[in-house]
Amino acid sequence: MAGDLYKKPILFAIVAAGVILVGTAVTMFIPMLTEEMHPKLANLKPYTALQLAGKDIYQREGCNNCHTQTVRPLKTEVMRYGEYSKAGEFAYDRPFLWGSKRTGPDLARIGGKYPDKWHEVHFDNPQAIFAQSNMPAYGWLRDSKLDPNESASRMKANDFPYTADELARLKDKTELDALIAYMQVIGIAVKKTPEPASSGITDIPNPLAAKPEAIKQGLLLYKEICAACHGDNGEGGIGPSLSDRKFLGRTADGSDGEYFTVIQNGTQAGMPPYASNLDKNKMWSLVSYIRSIQGNK
Repeated sequence: MAGDLYKKPILFAIVAAGVILVGTAVTMFIPMLTEEMHPKLANLKPYTALQLAGKDIYQREGCNNCHTQTVRPLKTEVMRYGEYSKAGEFAYDRPFLWGSKRTGPDLARIGGKYPDKWHEVHFDNPQAIFAQSNMPAYGWLRDSKLDPNESASRMKANDFPYTADELARLKDKTELDALIAYMQVIGIAVKKTPEPASSGITDIPNPLAAKPEAIKQGLLLYKEICAACHGDNGEGGIGPSLSDRKFLGRTADGSDGEYFTVIQNGTQAGMPPYASNLDKNKMWSLVSYIRSIQGNK
């Protein structure tokens, strides 16, 4: 009987197509409709109206053309960007914005990394934060007001919960506010694995203290990675002043070792750690330069 089937090409094609379709449905389409195939992380929440508006602006401006939002489970990427991406953190992304090109850095773990003011300065003038950045300025977004009615339509289309009060609060918000709100929520559903803190050396004196070459190198490093937040001359801005001898808001100054430890490990207030980017001599050089600023006051 099977031999007869082979002699009838049209019937054979129909039977083969049917078998393939049944197999495809069983192995692909049916599993896609099961809840287990669409996991959500416990900490994942639907976007608020402001965050969703920011996501739409991010997509509209083509940010995903230069920035990815996915960290592959490779040691080099995890070391640079943080915990690798999980399927369950994209349950509310419609569409997802993983991207495929990194003209700019990956943003999968950008949420909460910097304060709002940092993002405001960065969008207004990216080169003020990173001098060699080729990212265009987006400060003009602060002149564009959000439309609550448009936001309501988007929330309905995505089946996201919202309230009249939430939409009412959008009337004074700008597109820049929305974009920053979206930045601050990207990747926060994944519990961050704290990096092992490098041992503090708060009581060790600076081996490069007051050395002209160290101060010169510290100046170059300061301009490259510190001035955007702490001011060109250490006067403060996004970050605290470094010229008034008040250590992290204390009335008293800190030791050279405490400055070194903060540069090394970062702070919970938004300063990233530099232990993986700078060696000890460079960090001590930064401390030497900061002390030279304070000495000139």
